Amino acid sequence: MYTASWRDVVRPGLFGAAPDPRDKPYRFVIRIALVVFRLLRFRFDVRGAEHVPATGGAIICSNHVSFFDFTFLGLGALPQHRLVRFMAKSAVFDHGFAGPFMRAMNHIPVDRKAGSAAFETAVRALKDGEIVGIFPEATISTSFTVKGLKAGAARMAIDSGVPIIPAAVWGGHRVATKNHKVELRRGVPVTVILGEPIVAEPGVQIPALLGRVRTAMEALLDEAQRTYPDQPAGDDDRWWQPAHLGGTAPTPSEAAAADSVRAAGRETRATKRTLGRRISGLLRRR
Repeated sequence: MYTASWRDVVRPGLFGAAPDPRDKPYRFVIRIALVVFRLLRFRFDVRGAEHVPATGGAIICSNHVSFFDFTFLGLGALPQHRLVRFMAKSAVFDHGFAGPFMRAMNHIPVDRKAGSAAFETAVRALKDGEIVGIFPEATISTSFTVKGLKAGAARMAIDSGVPIIPAAVWGGHRVATKNHKVELRRGVPVTVILGEPIVAEPGVQIPALLGRVRTAMEALLDEAQRTYPDQPAGDDDRWWQPAHLGGTAPTPSEAAAADSVRAAGRETRATKRTLGRRISGLLRRR
C-alpha cells in the first residue's frame, strides 16, 4: 500500500527530469491532489503502472464508480512520468471554478449532442503522443459492475493506431459516488489496476475490439474487488459492494432500469437540497 507523503508533494523529480513547461498547471493540480490524499490518508494499491508507455500515445479505458476516479487513475501514469488527458462532459468545462483548471490541463470536453469534435481532438492528441483517459461506460455504474461500453474508445484506437490499456479502479466510491452522500472519511484503500495493452490488429472490427476491452476490464475489476483489503463493517455498510459479492448495491438490471428512468426524466426529485446534495450535484457535473 502507498500513502502519499509530504515529501511526495514537493518531490522535484515527480514528473521526470525535464517536464513540459506547458503542463505546469496540470502538475500544480496533481500536487494539490497529493495534499488532499495525504490529509485523508488514502491507501493506494497501484498495479500495472509498467503497462503505461514511457513515450507515445495510448488510451486508458477504465470502469467508473467514483466522482474522483480520474484523480486516482492519474496515479497509475505517474511512475512513467506521464500525464493523462481525460475526456469529460463539456458542462465541467463551463463551470466557473472547475472549467479553467480543466482547460489549463488540456483535458478534452465532450458534448454528447455533438461528439465528433471531441473524437477528432482525442485522435489528434493520441497521434501527437498523448495518453488519453476514457470512461467508456459514459457514466458512473451504480451496480459497481462494468456497464455496456460506448464504441468511441475502440474507434479512437483504430483511427490513431495506439494501444488500449484496460484499467480498473475500486474504493473511491466509498467516499463519493452517485446516489450516496459524500463522506470524506480517512484511511480508505483505493485500488488501481492497469492491464496489458490491447492492440487493434489490422482489419479488426469495432465490436470485436470492444469485446476484448470489456472482458479485460471485467477481469481487472473482479481482481480489484476480490483483493480489496477492507470488508463491510456490517449490514448497513454493504452498500458499496456489488450484489454478486454479497453487497446491497443494485444488480446490473436494476441499475439499468433506474438509469432508463433517469434518462427519461421520470426520476422523483426532492424539493429541498441539503448541503450534501449540493456538493454531490457539483461533483456530478464532471
